[in-house]
Amino acid sequence: MKLKICGMKYPDNILEVGAVLPDYMGFIFYEKSARYFDGTIPELIKTIKKTGVFVDATVDYIMSKVNKYHLQAVQLHGNESVEFCQELKKKIDAKIDAKVEMIKVFSVGEDFDFDLLNPFEKLCDYFLFDTKGKLPGGNGTAFDWKILENYKSEKPFFLSGGIGIDDIPLIKNLKLPIYAIDINSKFEIEPGLKNVKLCREACIETHSSAAVRARLHEIKNK
Repeated sequence: MKLKICGMKYPDNILEVGAVLPDYMGFIFYEKSARYFDGTIPELIKTIKKTGVFVDATVDYIMSKVNKYHLQAVQLHGNESVEFCQELKKKIDAKIDAKVEMIKVFSVGEDFDFDLLNPFEKLCDYFLFDTKGKLPGGNGTAFDWKILENYKSEKPFFLSGGIGIDDIPLIKNLKLPIYAIDINSKFEIEPGLKNVKLCREACIETHSSAAVRARLHEIKNK
């Protein structure tokens, strides 16, 4: 299972968290967020995928950030339509040589209709399920994971929404095609400033200590 640490903001903290080897690191390009990022991303270990998080942004705005920060994944956290995703995918494929993953977010409540996912199935690399709340994301609360038993697709997904360190063993035992866990507010000292010790524990819990050691060894020998 992969790990994404989202809502990064401060260069020194970005480097410290990068050293614990998450698979993805998220940078929020939404000005209304307390974790809005508009700085410089220091050089990270190449195995970490820099992910831009956008909320109802324009294609041109997203492309500008993909180019500026050399993003390897784009997370769409708003009400982006199928047509918008098609346009963005077409632009990325035409303008960017490297692979840029597309992650489409859906806010899940008790009455969530999984049929909404069908038109996005071939456009997105992954879905991400977050808690339905007042904000587009970062509400800090979990939803009832039992709802995901109604998920019929084989496409792996990210699980987000108020996940804490004690939740990770429970998530690993779910019989669902979870590709990655997305963590944020429960691993912070303040918005955008992550607790490195907790992030390290999350990485170990997610990957197993043997996998983490293997990745460290691989990086040292590159």
